[in-house]
Amino acid sequence: MAKEIAILGSTGSIGRQTLEVVAAHPGQFRVAALAGARNVELLAEQVKRFRPRLAVLLDPEGARELAAKVSGLKVQVLAGEEGLLAAVCLAGVELVVAAMVGIRSLPAILAALEAGKDIALANKELLVAAGQVVMDRARSLDRQIIPVDSEHSAIFQCLRQGGRVVQVIITASGGPLREKTLAEMAAVTPEQALNHPTWVMGPKITVDSATLMNKGLEVIEARHLFNLDYDQIEVLIHPQSVVHALVRYSDGALFAHLGPADMRLPIQYALTWPERWDLDSQVLDLAALGHLDFSRPDLERFPCLELACRAGRAGGTYPAVLSAADEVAVQYFLARRIPLTAISQVIARVLEEHRPVTTPDLEQILAADAWARRRAGEVAEGFCKGVEAQ
Repeated sequence: MAKEIAILGSTGSIGRQTLEVVAAHPGQFRVAALAGARNVELLAEQVKRFRPRLAVLLDPEGARELAAKVSGLKVQVLAGEEGLLAAVCLAGVELVVAAMVGIRSLPAILAALEAGKDIALANKELLVAAGQVVMDRARSLDRQIIPVDSEHSAIFQCLRQGGRVVQVIITASGGPLREKTLAEMAAVTPEQALNHPTWVMGPKITVDSATLMNKGLEVIEARHLFNLDYDQIEVLIHPQSVVHALVRYSDGALFAHLGPADMRLPIQYALTWPERWDLDSQVLDLAALGHLDFSRPDLERFPCLELACRAGRAGGTYPAVLSAADEVAVQYFLARRIPLTAISQVIARVLEEHRPVTTPDLEQILAADAWARRRAGEVAEGFCKGVEAQ
C-alpha cells in the first residue's frame, strides 16, 4: 500500500524536491496534505497535480485565494497554525516532512508525534530552538525523527555500523564566499551571497551557508539528533561537497558518506527508510575528481559559526534566540539594509542581552523566539540608521 505523507513547506526547495521524489515512484506514496507559507500559485499547481485531501496556507488571505483556485477539486483548504495541526494529524498519514523555515511549525510537529506520526526533518531550526523538547517527546512516544539535511542524513547512515562513536565530522562547502578576505566580506551583495557554488537552496539557508551559520545550526541539530556532546562534533571545510559527513569509532575506523550534491538522495532515504531504493542520480567519478580537500574554518571571517556553537553549549533558550535573531538579520541583509558582516553583530548583541531560561518548555521557547525577533529588528534598525548616517 502507498505510504501517506504530509509535507509542511511544500512550496520551498525541499518541499518541491520531495514531490519530485514522490512523482518518480508512482503508486508508492500518497500525498495526503500540502502546506505552504504564501505562494498561492505554486501550491495551487501542486494541489492540482498531487490531489491531497488537505491544503494549507499560513496566510489567511492566500488561503482564500487558494480555495477559489482549487474549488473544483475534492480538497479542504485551511489557514494558519490550525491548518498545520490538521495536516499533521490527518488520519492515515504515516510520515510528516517538516520543511518549513523557522519554528512556526513547532507546535504542529509536536502534535504529529503525539498523533503517532514519524518525522522527516528538513527544518533544522526546530531542533536548534527546541531540540530537547522535540527529542524527549519523540523518544517517549517511540517515534522516529529521520534527518533530511544531507549532512545529518549522512551521519544517520554512518551510525548504522554499531560501536562507540568518538567523533562526528560535519562538512561545509564553505559557501560562495570562502575565498573572500575579511575586508571584502563587508561589501558582499545579496546576489554574491546567494550564488552558492554547489547547492540550490532557498535564500535564507543560502545566506546562512555563506556566513557558515548553517554549519553552526547543524552542530546544534546533530547534538540533539544523535545525543552527542559538543566536544564530539567538528566542522571541516570541504569545497567539493562530495563527503557529506564522517563518523569516527573508538577503534579508529572513520566512516565517510560520499554522494553527489543532490538533495533528492537524503529526501528519498527519509521517505523510504529503512529501505534504500533506486534513484536516477549522478554517479560519482572519483578518478575524475582526483582529490578531496579538507580544512578548518576561519572563525575570524565566519564568526557566525562560533556564535552558534557558543549558544549551543550555553543551552536553555540561547539557541532559540540565536536562530530567531539570525532569521531577522538575514532578512535585513537580503533587503540591502545591512551589510553581510552586520548579521553576526546583530546576533551577538541580541544574545548578549538575552536573559535565558535554563530548562524551557514550549511556551518559554516560543516567547524567547518572539523576543529575539523583536529585539533583532530593533538592533538592525539602529544599525541601518548608523549606515545611513555614514
